[in-house]
Amino acid sequence: MVAWLPVMALDAVRWRLSHVPAWLQCLGALGVLACFYVVFLTFRANSFTAPVVRIQAERGHRVVTTGPYAVVRHPMYAGTILFFLGTPLLLGSWWGLAFVPVLMCLLGVRAGMEERLLTAGLEGYPQYAARVRYRLIPFVW
Repeated sequence: MVAWLPVMALDAVRWRLSHVPAWLQCLGALGVLACFYVVFLTFRANSFTAPVVRIQAERGHRVVTTGPYAVVRHPMYAGTILFFLGTPLLLGSWWGLAFVPVLMCLLGVRAGMEERLLTAGLEGYPQYAARVRYRLIPFVW
């Protein structure tokens, strides 16, 4: 993912290869702001949220079904998709936007691995997954 950032800087700032209209840059800024809000809501609803996925039995880990978790099973990843789309638009880089499908695939792989871990180790997760249909994007996936 780190290679994504220099591409945007070289494309949009150094060499000025891309020309993204101002209204799309504003839309990108709104996407980044929406990402921060979704991540805020995720942390507020789930005190078990952590960068490394693990079952926190010592803290009484349980399935969270409120807040954004009532809509998608991985709301922080959903917010990250907004960040992936918004950042290159905000910075004015079409080349940065070209990396988004790859980043989304990697995020989907991570969500799938997390699903397997939670299904196997967290009581009530299979029932939650059956009730909340979408993993990342409401009404899509």
